[in-house]
This record gives sequence, C-alpha cells and structure tokens, in this order.
Amino acid sequence: MLQPARIVAPSLLAADLAKISEEVARAGRAGADWMHLDVMDGHFVDNITFGPELVRSVRDATTLFLDVHLMISRPDHFLPRFLAAGADMLTVHVEASHDVAETLRRIRQTGCQAGLALNPATPVESVLPFLDQIDLLLCMTVVPGFGGQAFMPDVLEKIRVVAATRAARGLGFHIEVDGGIDGVTAARCAAAGANVMVAGSSTFRAPDMALAIAQIRNA
Repeated sequence: MLQPARIVAPSLLAADLAKISEEVARAGRAGADWMHLDVMDGHFVDNITFGPELVRSVRDATTLFLDVHLMISRPDHFLPRFLAAGADMLTVHVEASHDVAETLRRIRQTGCQAGLALNPATPVESVLPFLDQIDLLLCMTVVPGFGGQAFMPDVLEKIRVVAATRAARGLGFHIEVDGGIDGVTAARCAAAGANVMVAGSSTFRAPDMALAIAQIRNA
C-alpha cells in the first residue's frame, strides 16, 4: 500500500483567536492543507477551548478541510452539534466515556469522516479493534490539554505498530500526530509512518508561516 500524501494541519489553538477569520485565511495562503480545531471541555482534559459555534464560524470563513478533535468526555452526546457546525472530520478519543464503535458508526453514516485518537499513556492495543472503522488514527505526541509542549519520542513506536497493522490489513486510513511537531519531529513521525502533521506554535507563531509549513511538509 502506498504511503498517503503528507498533510499539514495548523492548529487554531495557537492562532490569535481575536482574529479568527484572518488567521484561518493566513494559514490557507501559507499552504495549509487542513485546519485543526481542538475542542476541550474542562473534564476530559484540564482546559477549556471552544465549541460548535466557533467551528461554524471557521467553516464560514474557509473552504479548508476542518479536522475537529473532540477532547471531551461525551463525544457521542455532542456529535449532532459538531456535525451541523460543518466539520469534515470528527476525531474522538478511545479513552472517552462512550461506545467507540457506535460513535464512529454515527459519524460515518452522516458522510463525515471519522477519526480515533489515543493519548501517550494509552496502550496502542486499545485502538486496534477499530482500525477498519476509521479514516484517521491520531497518535497524541504530547499529553493533551495545552499547546507548546515538547514532543514525546516514545510515541514513535505506537506509530510504527499502527502503520504496520494498517499495511497488514490493507487499510488506508491516515495516521496523524499532534504535539510538538516542527520540521525536525515531523521527519521522525513520517519515518515511523505518520502522514498528517498537526502543528500549532511552529506554524502560527513562526516568523514565516509559509516557510514553516513547507519545512514540515518536506521534512
């Protein structure tokens, strides 16, 4: 199976949220493929960010693919609101309080793409039963909740396991990484099998965003 194309998804969490539409447009001009939106509820992770109305505002501001990461305790409960807001991909956590298979089924039956995420401390075995039900597997490379954290290299082995399993089963889902991603760590993740690079501080806060995105894409 061919390695999926490299995708760079700047994380809105690192943008100037007082200028959301301008920041999203800036990312598009700089060469972003997707826009990554981190939704945090203050329960599943120790931070609160934004909800479906902000997703809707971003949808109105761009034609970029919206990669919405639900770091929330009950993704099954909130699915209809985020689907209606215009998400192209909804990623839920395997650790959250829900029936994972049923949540993934509900997402995909609407035509939205479905992603599944696991935290650095979660064994990779927890996601293996669901790999034929997803469009993307997100391996968190930091402890979720806050931006600007250092990349955790121990996650690289999980990426290798997932990539090998994907190949063995003849599946085609994306493997995404999120946390501490820049030109250097993107190269390590790509070598392990990841192809979607979520990058916050290293893109939105770079002196030259277009150059930063190009470096991640070509790492």
